[in-house]
Amino acid sequence: MTAHANTIRTAPVPHRRGACPGLSAPMPTGDGLLVRLRPIGTIALAAFANLCAAARRHGNGVIEITSRGSIQVRGLSVASAPRFAAAVADLGIAAEDGVPICCNPLAGMDADEVLDATALAAELRQALMRTSLAAKLSGKVSVAIDGGGVLGLARLPADIRLHAQAIDGDAVLRIGVGGDDASAADVGIVAPARGVEAVMQLLDVLARRGRNARARDIVAIEGAAVFRSAIADLLNSEAPPHLTPRFGEAIGLHRLRDGSLACGIALAFGHADATLLDRLADTAAISGASGVRTAPGRTLFAIGLTPETAPAFVAAAEQLRFIVRADDPRRSVVACAGAPICAAAHIAARALAPLVANEIAPYRDDAFTVHISGCAKGCAHAAPAALTVVGTRNGCALVADGSARDVPFTLVATNELPVAMARFARQRKQEAVHV
Repeated sequence: MTAHANTIRTAPVPHRRGACPGLSAPMPTGDGLLVRLRPIGTIALAAFANLCAAARRHGNGVIEITSRGSIQVRGLSVASAPRFAAAVADLGIAAEDGVPICCNPLAGMDADEVLDATALAAELRQALMRTSLAAKLSGKVSVAIDGGGVLGLARLPADIRLHAQAIDGDAVLRIGVGGDDASAADVGIVAPARGVEAVMQLLDVLARRGRNARARDIVAIEGAAVFRSAIADLLNSEAPPHLTPRFGEAIGLHRLRDGSLACGIALAFGHADATLLDRLADTAAISGASGVRTAPGRTLFAIGLTPETAPAFVAAAEQLRFIVRADDPRRSVVACAGAPICAAAHIAARALAPLVANEIAPYRDDAFTVHISGCAKGCAHAAPAALTVVGTRNGCALVADGSARDVPFTLVATNELPVAMARFARQRKQEAVHV
C-alpha cells in the first residue's frame, strides 16, 4: 500500500507490545506521538528534504532509522499528527502498510543479485491487498526477500524468508521460517514463479494460530513440518545445498548496475536531527545523487553518486557526524530514546551511548554489541546482545549475552556505567584471547 491518500485519519493507538505506529496510527511515547514510515525503494532527494521539514514543523525534529530500515518521526501531537500524515502523502513517497516485506538495500540496482527482490515484493503486496490475511496476523510478523545481492539479509530475522540462489543458471528460492539465515528452520525450495503463493500459504499457517502467533514459536512447539506440509505441493523435489550467507558491509561505496555508486552511511545510535538530515540531502544533491534509500542496520544510502563526487559526499557526511566508516565504535552501541524523551525510561540512554562507545572502543570487535535500554521493555533491540544495559529505579542492570528481559549479573550506578562497560569489554576480550 502506498501513502498517497489526500486525507489520512489518525488516532493514537494504545502503547502495547506488538503494536506498530504507522502514519495512520501514531503511538504515544514520552515525547509525544511517534509514527513510522516504511519506504519502498528510492526516495527522491526533494521529497526526503520535505519529509525532514515536515518532521520539524509538526514534530520535535528527531528522525530515526530503525534496525529494519523504517523511518520514525517523533514528537508529534494529536493535532499535528494528521497534518504530518497529510504532508507526507503529498510527497508521493512510496511506502508500505500491513505486513513488512524487507528486500536487499540495493535491490533492483545491484549488478550481483540473482533476481530482483523488489518485483517479487510488489507482487506479494498486491496479493496481500486482495485478501484479509494481514488483519489476522501479529503486527510484528515480517517477510524477508533476499535477491542474492552483495548486501544480503542474512542477519535480519523474519517470520518467513526467501533467499534466491542460482542453480545451473536458473534462480530458485530457498524458504526458511522463524529467524535469520542461521537460525531459521529450512522449509525447502520453490521456483520464483511460486514464491508469492508459497508465502501466502505460510502466512495462513500463522493466521490460523491467532493474532499473536510468530513463526519461531510455532517451530519451537510444533516443528517446521507444519510449514513444510502447507507448501508441499510447491516444493522442488531436489533441494540444492546451502550457500554461504552474504552479510556484506553496508557502510561505504557500492557500484550499481548502471555504473553509478551508492554510498552507505549510518545514523549514530539510530537517530539524527531533521536539520542535519536536510543538510545531508543538500550535500547529496550537490554531489549528483538522485535519491536516498533507507536500509536495515539504521543505514541510509545516497544513490547515483560518481567516483569523482563520492569522496566529497563522504567527507561532508562525516563532518555532520554521520557514521562513514565500518569500524566506527558507535556502530557497536544500540540505544533507545531513553529519558527524558520516553516517560518509561529510567536512564538517558542516548546521552550515555556516546560515552559508552568511546570507553569500549579499544576492546570491541564485530561480535561485541551493547544495547542500552531505558527500561526493561527493550524496544530498540529485542535480540540478545553481548552486553545489555537496563535502566531501573536503582541504577543500571547489566545482562551478559542476553536481552533486556533476562536476569542481570550486576547493578551499577548510572554515573559509573561507562567505566563498568569498559571493564566488562576488556575482560571479555582477554577471555577470548585465552580460549
